[in-house]
Formats: sequence, C-alpha cells, structure tokens
Amino acid sequence: MAAQQQPLPFHFQFLAGAVAGVTEILCMYPLDVVKTRAQLSTGASQGIIESFRTIIKKEGPATLYRGIAAPILVEAPKRATKFAANEQYTALYKKMFGLEKVTQPLAVATGVSAGVTEALLIVPFELVKIRMQDPRNASKYFGTTDALTKIVKQEGPLALYNGLEATMWRHAIWNGGYFGTIFMIKDKLPKAETKNEQLLNNFVAGTFGGTFGTILNNPLDVVKSRVQGYSGEGPKKYNWAVPSLVTIAKEEGVATLYRGFTAKVLRLGPGGGVLLVVFESVSNFLRKNFMD
Repeated sequence: MAAQQQPLPFHFQFLAGAVAGVTEILCMYPLDVVKTRAQLSTGASQGIIESFRTIIKKEGPATLYRGIAAPILVEAPKRATKFAANEQYTALYKKMFGLEKVTQPLAVATGVSAGVTEALLIVPFELVKIRMQDPRNASKYFGTTDALTKIVKQEGPLALYNGLEATMWRHAIWNGGYFGTIFMIKDKLPKAETKNEQLLNNFVAGTFGGTFGTILNNPLDVVKSRVQGYSGEGPKKYNWAVPSLVTIAKEEGVATLYRGFTAKVLRLGPGGGVLLVVFESVSNFLRKNFMD
C-alpha cells in the first residue's frame, strides 16, 4: 500500500495555486470576455462563434484580452487562496468533527468556506474587469489603472465592493460544487498506477467539477455582472442577489439567468481540469524537490 502523501506547507500550497491560476486565465480569458458581454446584454443573445467574430471584426482581436490586467493581478492570490484555503479548512473541519478522512459532505463544506474566503479578496478586481469588458465603456476607460482611478474618483472607494454579496454566493456555490464533485469523481475513477493516469484522472475530475459548479452558480454570476456593471448612470436596478434574480427572471425570463453559460462552462469545465492538473503537478514537484 502506497504511503500517504505529506501535506504541503501553506506557502507551497499558495505557490502551486498561483501557478495553476495564471496558467488557466492565460488559456481561457477570451471566453470570459464573451461570457461577461452575454450576461450584461439585455438584447438578443449571440452564439459563442458569432460573438468572437463580432468582437474581432468590430473591435479587433486585442479586445478579447481587454481588462486582463485586473484578473492577472489577483489571479495568483485568488487561485492560491482557493486551494490553500480548501486545504486549511479541510484540516480544520476534520479536527473539529473528529474525522480521519475526507468525506463528500466535508469536501462540499470546505469548498464553500474556501469560496467565501476567495470572494472577499477578489471583489474590487472583478469589478474593474467587468467594467473593462463592457463594450459601453470602450471609450470611458483606457486601461486598468485608468478604470480604477475613475471608479474611485467618481463613485467613491466603496464602489469597488459593489457586488460583494453576489460574489460571495457565486464563489461559495461554485467551490462547493467543484470540490464536492472532484471528491466524488476521483472516488469512482480507477486508481491511477502511473503519473499520466493520475494527470488524466485529475483533468477528468476537475473538468466535471468545473462544469457542475458552473451549472449551479451561473444565475448568481449573471447577477454579479449586472450589479458590478452599474457605473452610477441612471437608476440602480440591481443590488442584492435574490431580488435581482427575481427581477431578471420576471422581466427577461428564467433563461436569461443562464446567459453566457456555454462560454463559461467551456472555460471553467476544461479550465477546472487545467487548474487541478497544474496544481497537482506543481504540488508534486515542490513535494519531491523541496521537502524531505
């Protein structure tokens, strides 16, 4: 029987999560731009291919990476926090409830807790990213620093935390679904005998986890985009998560709550697999080379 892997210290968990996060965002960011635009739109929705063509034709290919500076700046601590917090909450809850190993409910609980922790960190960066991705702001903000400066000057520093509640819901639900599904899928997959089989298992589990998390939290993501997209012009229509869900469903139909779903699931399904594969690979490298 193989010996149980030694847990990574927090700083190594942080580093592995950072590398995983930056890798994922560099691969998947254009899909995030398409997703956000679909969620902000109240008109007829476009398919992913059509959206890509429209953006490239009318605004240029570089638009697919507009606003990337904000998520890049927070991506390392964000992803690192996701995985490191999940590891720390796992240890805490195992001790608190007297559990010797991780169970399905524990995996969900630690994921939810890690998601709330992550949300507290990223809200200002998410808000700036949303504003930059909104085509209505193409001539208003000329870069991430310019957007940040104008938001603080025109709307006040607290505006950077607009959408905090919706973001907490979004991340709690996604992380709970993500880590809970990973636990279930890994338990069902054949035991990996080689490194390649382990990488494949991690990718499959991460992809299923990312997909299921996206199915659960897409409505909250739509609400978050609408709340953070408000720039002080006209009446404020969206604020708290649940009333906003009801308003959108009533005025635009329940299907609107799943706008951007295909782009998001294409990003966070395979993206979740990329995250887990890179995180586990870097973790194993650090464990092998820097720990006894």
